[in-house]
Amino acid sequence: MEELRKVQLESGAEFSTDTKIPLSFGNDTSGLLAAKTKVAIVDQSHWGLLKISGEDRLRYLHNQSTNNFNQLKPGEGCDTVFVTSTGRTLDLATAYVDGDAVLILVSPNRLQQLLKWLDGFIFPFDKVKLSDLTAENAIFTLVGADSNNLIANLGLESFIDRSPYHHELVAINDITVRLGVGSGLALPGYNLIVPIDDAAKVWSKLTDAGAVPIGERVWERLRIEQGRPAADRELTEDYNPLEAGLWYTISFDKGCYIGQETIARLNTYKGVKQRLWGIKLSDRVSPQTPITVDDKKIGILTSYIDTAEGGFGLAYIKTKAGGVGLNVRVGAAEGILTDVPFLKHEYPTS
Repeated sequence: MEELRKVQLESGAEFSTDTKIPLSFGNDTSGLLAAKTKVAIVDQSHWGLLKISGEDRLRYLHNQSTNNFNQLKPGEGCDTVFVTSTGRTLDLATAYVDGDAVLILVSPNRLQQLLKWLDGFIFPFDKVKLSDLTAENAIFTLVGADSNNLIANLGLESFIDRSPYHHELVAINDITVRLGVGSGLALPGYNLIVPIDDAAKVWSKLTDAGAVPIGERVWERLRIEQGRPAADRELTEDYNPLEAGLWYTISFDKGCYIGQETIARLNTYKGVKQRLWGIKLSDRVSPQTPITVDDKKIGILTSYIDTAEGGFGLAYIKTKAGGVGLNVRVGAAEGILTDVPFLKHEYPTS
């Protein structure tokens, strides 16, 4: 990791004091443009990486989260949500199913909580082993329309037409890494899980191939503009996955799992009382500011960023109050609700 940091410093990285990851490379404007129109790379090594092994691993994950693991085969994957027994959100995670294990990419500030929570549901007769691989690996994410071209130029053309979450062990400069389809946003891209000893070499190879390094500031802006909910912001035990617009992570016909009864009831009786939306703002506003219409509170702002077009954020709004196009007040600012690419608020049609 020290070698990776040295390489990033040479590219102008400014590091955070807590996570020790790049906040910026001094190129936030051009880096944002690269992520939207070319290809950018972001270091997400502070995210947690869990390994679930043992012959009961798929059944175990099937019972502990919202998506259908029993139908997944090696080389496939999914996004899934870990929820409490009452259907409240713990984390949005990405799973990669391999021949003898499942790798789970979780939010950085949820790692220890999920380790403890998941371990509490492993019983004496369960053939399941839970491991933390975070310190052994670096996580890099490629984002942008030219991600496919970069991958092809590395000799990995076969990935271009693969389904989301498809993953394989591949060689980059004779270094074996796991490459997975998807950026974690509603933008093209790939996740790479890289052995920590080889992280600096792979980072250099990817940037030499044209990936523009971006820091956490640009990633946070992309996250909010795209509408991906984040732990401790939109993903807390105050909300459930339906309210958070994470319908795509939920299987409604998989059978029982922790929190299933509550989520199924909300779906059946159309009981979602609030929904997460993007919100355009006329002025800067702090997260947790109440949102009102005619002086009546209808929601709360959960995330905020400044953009060239003005303020933008994510907000939970009462379903009865309305959706896209609704004019609201957020503190002293005016706001209007808008769609964001990552979120869907549709009841299943089948």
